[in-house]
Amino acid sequence: MRNALYVLSVFLALIIGQNALAKKTQPISPTQAIHAVGQKATVCGKAASVHFAARSRGQPTFINLGAPYPHEVFTILIWGDERPAFKPAPETWQGKTICVNGLVKLYRGTPEIIAHSPSQIRGPKSPSP
Repeated sequence: MRNALYVLSVFLALIIGQNALAKKTQPISPTQAIHAVGQKATVCGKAASVHFAARSRGQPTFINLGAPYPHEVFTILIWGDERPAFKPAPETWQGKTICVNGLVKLYRGTPEIIAHSPSQIRGPKSPSP
């Protein structure tokens, strides 16, 4: 009986693990990110504007997807102390399609992901003509 419970437990763990892998989330668009606030997601879109605020507190870099500031749909934020790890510099992403993976938060009504590491960014890819 004990062996049967053990085998059943292992079997259920494998099924649950397989289902978790099968449910790997598909990338979402910047406009869909508003529905993913509070969840981990991969957001992909064209970098409509990129701004390094070197004189602002924390020296943030803002990569706006969907539309340029001040009408951005989604923002990727990179803080200044983490910026040197991103090569090439985020300004080179302007006009290119990129994806970011992380926790979607809401800041002043706009969804964003804070990128702490280059491993969170996929791309950039040149836009299609």
